[in-house]
Amino acid sequence: MDIRPNNTIYVNNLNEKIKKEELKKSLYAIFSQFGQILDIVALKTLKMRGQAFVIFKEISSATNALRSMQGFPFYDKPMRIQYAKTDSDQIAKLKGTFVERPKKPRIVDESIEAKKAKKKAAKEQARYLARLQQAQMMGLHGGMGGQGHINPSMMPEQPPNQILFLTNLPEETNEMMLSMLFNQFPGFKEVRLVPGRHDIAFVEFDNEMQSAAARDALQGFKITPTHAMKISFAKK
Repeated sequence: MDIRPNNTIYVNNLNEKIKKEELKKSLYAIFSQFGQILDIVALKTLKMRGQAFVIFKEISSATNALRSMQGFPFYDKPMRIQYAKTDSDQIAKLKGTFVERPKKPRIVDESIEAKKAKKKAAKEQARYLARLQQAQMMGLHGGMGGQGHINPSMMPEQPPNQILFLTNLPEETNEMMLSMLFNQFPGFKEVRLVPGRHDIAFVEFDNEMQSAAARDALQGFKITPTHAMKISFAKK
């Protein structure tokens, strides 16, 4: 029996070796193109390994994500996606159907410091997701004009060609993360990292028109809140 469409999609068959924070960032990078994401839940418990929930604000976003990304090779494993069986708490609250669950007995050995650290981490993550969403919306829909974008006149421009040169990349950047960002554009061929340099990379397309389209769309995209990616044509 088919599960009815839902704001939340359930993703499994994920690579269990990927760290939780990197997994959430990478999921956000590939799914935020379909619409506003309210939250991503990924737990590293034995029962929940290799699984995640992505909660969209709109059901249509979840539907497009499910159809477009079904079987997508994510860290060398094809993703399996379906609608979640029930509404997430956040969606239930928006609909007015939220019913509080009976509280589980408190674990008495959890320290006050640990609770504070969890609360702080949740706030930091919410702030990061909000800024990343804003950055991507500006990058994909606002062209070159938004605040935080790189002024082309400030960068010595190379003649258009099929290879892009990326700078100002954060330390945690990896080949998979960049591939997921750029392979949504036609003509994408490969990402090449520079050994010993985490802050720069090259991305190759089939031709200069395709590379220019990707450059214009992702110019100034913030992989992290403090690193706006700078994109130019590579030197020939």
